[in-house]
Amino acid sequence: MKLYGSLTSPYVRKARILLDEKSIACEFVVEDPWDAKTAIARLNPLGKVPVLELDSGEALFDSAVILEYLDRLQGEPMIPASGDARWQVQRWHALADGVLDAVVTRLWETRRSEEQQSEETIARQELKIARALAHAESAISHQSYLVGERFSLADLALAVALEYIDFRYPHDWRVEAPRLAFWVAGIRTRPAFSKTAPPGMEPVLNASH
Repeated sequence: MKLYGSLTSPYVRKARILLDEKSIACEFVVEDPWDAKTAIARLNPLGKVPVLELDSGEALFDSAVILEYLDRLQGEPMIPASGDARWQVQRWHALADGVLDAVVTRLWETRRSEEQQSEETIARQELKIARALAHAESAISHQSYLVGERFSLADLALAVALEYIDFRYPHDWRVEAPRLAFWVAGIRTRPAFSKTAPPGMEPVLNASH
């Protein structure tokens, strides 16, 4: 298998962390999704990352689909197959992806020329992020993991989202969410997180909180 993506995409990073956590053999190929000549454009008509090319030559795209496929290949599932635990995990995953979407939208808006930027769009995305963090802070327990007693996709996805805030929208959200800050400080010590940290994130990862 081959996983195509960029080093900075949090959606790609989720798949890379799952691969590492479950010791699944898969070649990671760094390609620019904006380049129409890459395998990404050939394998995914939407031209987005991540893209997973199977040994059969078929391709899977959309991070949620790729994560579910990889999770079923081997080892203890990080996405419960059924029951309440499954929906708890998927609810956290949905919240985390919503945060990523908001951070990405805000990022692209701030990269427009000052004359073209929409303050309303930026403020709306920042409000979404703040509300999501407040919700997570109120919902999180004092346990090490979000669902059950072991690391799951819920932990993976939310930790990636929080680190992406640090990376692309740095601000002191930890003041308002101390329990969340304490929780993610523990999750980010897992080797898979340090291995997949995008270039430029290292100072944030090593910062004390």
